[in-house]
Amino acid sequence: MIRQYELVERVKAYDPSADEELLNRAYVFSMKAHGSQTRASGDPYFLHPLEVAGILTQLKLDAGTIATALLHDTVEDTVATLEDIEKHFGKEIARLVDGVTKLSRLELHSEQAKQAENFRKLVLAMSEDIRVLLVKLADRLHNMRTLFHLKNPDKRKRIARETIEIYAPLAERIGMHQVKDELEDLSFAELNPDARDSILAQLSRLRTEGENRVQRIIQELRGTLAEEGLPNAGVTGREKTAYSIWRKLQRKNVSFEQLSDIMAFRIMVDTVPECYQALGVIHAHYPVVPGRFKDYISTPKPNGYRSLHTGVIGPERNRIEVQIRTSDMHEICELGVAAHWAYKQGEPRTQQGREYRWLRELLDILEHAQKPEEFLEHTKLELFQDQVFCFTPKGDLIALPRGATPVDFAYAVHSEVGDHCVGAKINGRMLPLRTQLQNGDQVDIITSKAQTPVPGWERFVVTGKARARIRKFLRTQQRTQYIELGRAILQRQFKSEGYEFSEKALEGVIKIFQQPSADDLLASVGSGLHSGREVFHAVFPGHKPHVATPKEGDDKNSITVPKPKPKAKGNNAPLPIRGLIPGMAVHYARCCHPLPGDRIVGIVTTGKGVTIHTIDCETLESFHESPERWIDVAWDIGPDSPEEHVGRISLVVNNEPGSLGTLSTVIGKNGGNITNLKITSRNTDFFELLIDIDVKDAKHLTNIMAALRATPAINAVERARGR
Repeated sequence: MIRQYELVERVKAYDPSADEELLNRAYVFSMKAHGSQTRASGDPYFLHPLEVAGILTQLKLDAGTIATALLHDTVEDTVATLEDIEKHFGKEIARLVDGVTKLSRLELHSEQAKQAENFRKLVLAMSEDIRVLLVKLADRLHNMRTLFHLKNPDKRKRIARETIEIYAPLAERIGMHQVKDELEDLSFAELNPDARDSILAQLSRLRTEGENRVQRIIQELRGTLAEEGLPNAGVTGREKTAYSIWRKLQRKNVSFEQLSDIMAFRIMVDTVPECYQALGVIHAHYPVVPGRFKDYISTPKPNGYRSLHTGVIGPERNRIEVQIRTSDMHEICELGVAAHWAYKQGEPRTQQGREYRWLRELLDILEHAQKPEEFLEHTKLELFQDQVFCFTPKGDLIALPRGATPVDFAYAVHSEVGDHCVGAKINGRMLPLRTQLQNGDQVDIITSKAQTPVPGWERFVVTGKARARIRKFLRTQQRTQYIELGRAILQRQFKSEGYEFSEKALEGVIKIFQQPSADDLLASVGSGLHSGREVFHAVFPGHKPHVATPKEGDDKNSITVPKPKPKAKGNNAPLPIRGLIPGMAVHYARCCHPLPGDRIVGIVTTGKGVTIHTIDCETLESFHESPERWIDVAWDIGPDSPEEHVGRISLVVNNEPGSLGTLSTVIGKNGGNITNLKITSRNTDFFELLIDIDVKDAKHLTNIMAALRATPAINAVERARGR
């Protein structure tokens, strides 16, 4: 436990002018407020805010941030109020504490909605002061370090998943790579311990086998640089983390042994010119791996990251990754925005929060998202993507996720530009709006005031901002259409019963249908949620229709047809797809086996209804001349949906005893269920298999494939296409 005087001494060691009295008051206030509270480990609760403050002192943050760390749980978990914090510590500290505090007292419909609403508040707060995020990341880091004390495994997994999906990407976005790596590793240990242990075991084996080789590579690189006029250049070797290796196994169809960049070598020099001199030396002495060079010095990442990256066939013919940077760049690389806030003798502290474009993008998504859960979905899109850097005709730099299109670029420039985009010139050539942008592209957006967002755009945009804006427009447009359709249905229903339709009649029944207004009720009728007959009988509950002499076999079902109850399973279960006309027959294409999470499209097939394909299915080529048969659809499945879908993979398995058993064990441990298996080829060394697996979604299948790639008995794994 860090004692009061020890905490003050830590801060005074790097900031002699720190407000010692503020730190003492915050320490005592927090200790008294938490009193006898304990954590799941049985330790006093006060240890948690104290450890969070300790983490932030390692980053050399100012006294206000340290005080906020000490106080960050008092409003949420004790009787203390924000008014108490403001009274004792001032408005600035109260604002920071409020930004970190969760909305634990807000009544929301689901755990995901609660998570989304908390994150929404965090985004708003950190857009004003980035220190809110620094405290929150330190808070989450200590919680993850002590996660094993929680007895509920579901709660542990939920916290770990939230950490790896939201907080680790946030740490990366502000350049705090040390924090990001630890958050990912702790989450990975909870979410997929078997895969982590397997990777660590193989890393240990490689470390034992290649320990001398790594040192030989370092010595040769140092000698080469010294001979070429850089005697003071430092060279170190760094092993990639287990989680980063796991992600590479997910992205690439290779086995662990085929990964070439498990080790990264870092060259440290004194100046920027020496960075480029060192790069020239490395490229002059070793063959360059095509496509692996990146210059983040002339074009820094949005989080301020600067470094040169290159891949070469290095000493002893080893394929290695080399990073070249100065010591100042290295500090920013490791600490990110915290390095700007850190106290430095004789230098003013700077507020960096408003310089982060991605924060403004998140605020824009927040404005256009309909629900907290939708905001969270778009935010994950925004945080998880690798980036490409493109330029406007005036030379302004726009950073976008990899796979972004001119429509994403247009929305990144301005929402109005995106809404009215009709075409794009990429490097002076007119190209389709679905074209994927590459690093260095110059993009000129052509607009028209008559243009509005097109439903098809949602199929290929990748940024959260673009998707949120398009969806908002389409919702508004669709709502108008539903209202008009609902009005027409009710007019016809009322007329058939001998009444004149009036919207005033709906005012008295909107509560029965739990709708806030008459327009909402009309929209619900237009969308098929309620029938015109239901609404009519609610308006005229005593109405008895004039019925002709009934024929034998007629009954009261000719007046009111009861709504069939949907079955939980089977062919009559509600389909998890948005954009389809109610009652339309649907089936999934066997050529591509679409899964929730895949981008999909519907094709109207005569006599069969609608066939769902993945957007990259080769079969779609045959429908290019029939655009009228295409339907814009999307998955509509919640995170807790129990429904299983069939995913198909192809594998190359070593022909040795136990391989098939290992294969089925790995699939089972990762929550998959083998429903079909076919051997397509066999020889003395390998078997080629096609396997159908029941999975929840595309991400679930990707995780299973990554686990298989980490298994020595599996030589290759990829998602299968075709029958």
